Amino acid sequence: MRILGVDCGSIRTGVGVIESDGRAHSLVYTGTIHTKPSQPFEARLQTIYEGLIRVIEAHQPVSAAVEDIFSHANTQSALKLAHVRGVAMLAIAQAGIPCNEYSPNAIKLSVVGYGKAQKNQVQQMVQALLNLPEAPASEDAADALAAAICCAAHQSFQQQFRQP
Repeated sequence: MRILGVDCGSIRTGVGVIESDGRAHSLVYTGTIHTKPSQPFEARLQTIYEGLIRVIEAHQPVSAAVEDIFSHANTQSALKLAHVRGVAMLAIAQAGIPCNEYSPNAIKLSVVGYGKAQKNQVQQMVQALLNLPEAPASEDAADALAAAICCAAHQSFQQQFRQP
């Protein structure tokens, strides 16, 4: 199953696509969609949307995972993040792909085994789980790949316990 993972951010949005059977995972694509803080916010949202559409068209995922919003001390940051998530979910929905949302703790728990893992621990486990020669350089891309791996594990688990 090919899964898209998205780590939303208004300046850097991490994107990752994996192929998985639920236990073994391989890298298909990873990258980061960059925007400029000097751009109007709506232009940044458009850049993110268009970047996600290109990734979806190029790699044809059948499922997607987006990190859920965690509590922010800064309300403005939380609102911007919510807008980016909305754009990401719209791109996914328009492509007809089911979208799954996971909390940051659930993603870290699935990938590292500890819900409060540090960024470098997530990068190292993504490297190990995808059998990469080195950890993803971008924390955003690593987080997106971790979301995709989390989704693969959850979907595999759900398939095992579905009634025929």
